[in-house]
Amino acid sequence: MRRVHYAWVVAGAGFVTLITAAGFRSTPGVLIVPLQNEFGWSRATIGFAISVNLIFYGLGGPFAAGLVERFGMRRVTIGALLGVSAGSSLTVFMNAPWQLDILWGIVNGLATGAVAVPLAAMIANRWFVERRGLVTGVLTASTATGNLIFLPALAAITDAWGWRYTAVTVSAVAFVLVLPLAALLLRDRPADLGIAPFGGSEIEHAPAAVRNPFAAATSGLMMARHSRDFWLLAGSFFICGLSTNGLIGTHLIPAAMDHGYGEVAAAGLLATIGVFDIIGTTCSGWLTDRYDPRVLLFWYYGLRGLSLLALPYVFSSPHFGLILFIVFYGLDWIATVPPTVALTAEIFGRERVGVIFGWIFCSHMFGAAAAAWAAGAVRTWFGGYGWAFGTAGLLCLFASGLVLQINRASRPLVLQPA
Repeated sequence: MRRVHYAWVVAGAGFVTLITAAGFRSTPGVLIVPLQNEFGWSRATIGFAISVNLIFYGLGGPFAAGLVERFGMRRVTIGALLGVSAGSSLTVFMNAPWQLDILWGIVNGLATGAVAVPLAAMIANRWFVERRGLVTGVLTASTATGNLIFLPALAAITDAWGWRYTAVTVSAVAFVLVLPLAALLLRDRPADLGIAPFGGSEIEHAPAAVRNPFAAATSGLMMARHSRDFWLLAGSFFICGLSTNGLIGTHLIPAAMDHGYGEVAAAGLLATIGVFDIIGTTCSGWLTDRYDPRVLLFWYYGLRGLSLLALPYVFSSPHFGLILFIVFYGLDWIATVPPTVALTAEIFGRERVGVIFGWIFCSHMFGAAAAAWAAGAVRTWFGGYGWAFGTAGLLCLFASGLVLQINRASRPLVLQPA
């Protein structure tokens, strides 16, 4: 029996880290109602902390790769997990909204953002020559898997013992289970072990640092901002984040509880979306290789918009209507990622796709942050989420028109090195 290549060990450790990071980042959605009940904070106040979390999570996209280049994948991952553990454990002592903003907003956002998009991309590209696309897809789908595993469990803990036990559980999982795994198994490059990447025949040594990675990120933005297609991609992805992480990812649980669902059952709805998201994202990648990505995005945004417009009525219908929404919306959850990445590579060149998509992803999380606060404010002002769901649905229909304006025939934008 042939020996297992160490690349699969690194991919496995990375997958576990990404799963838990996704669960840690989405934990505030479980805490909205318990914090409201204990402290009397409005959902707009709690939603503001979640929006801060999403902003800092998004800003990690273009810059976290620079930290990895400077300090290494294992050190950055360990530092991020220490941040998650410290921030979560200190939460049990908070008694003011500003403390929630700092601990779950800034600390949790930065820590989980450091091990999200960059870690998946670097593991796939450093450790694999063959099966690179497969590994990228599996690691990307870990976000949905994290929600699937963690949300029902954390909701059950919150329901049985209170939100403080949930915060302590997150801290313990990060520090006791995931951090040692990352420290023992993660390695920066195959050359560190004297081996070639999986499917490769030669040992690939780390390239010399010829430029400041932070300067490369900022210069990429400065050059890309002159491209109309960049703003079309960033604008549509802003709406994507608004209608997924910010709205449904944050507020579906409390919205379902408003309609009589228990917290565990409500968390189960969001976790079920994660199940169908894995299927939808995989199929979207297959379709992206065969069809115009703009047409795919047109359908994804359009169908998502129609489903969100129907959601207020679905909550008032028999349970079958809500199940149908969960299945339909789940298939569409992050199906927009593969065609958006493909268009970014076509327009800006594959040599800079990481930096440019990092900024487009940042726009995605800015949209999520806006919706996390705005939907909470709508619930506070109007007593329900109907206006939030309806507005997001209309914006998705607008995004379906934006993506058709992208010009695939344009030459890749030439970006000067920093």
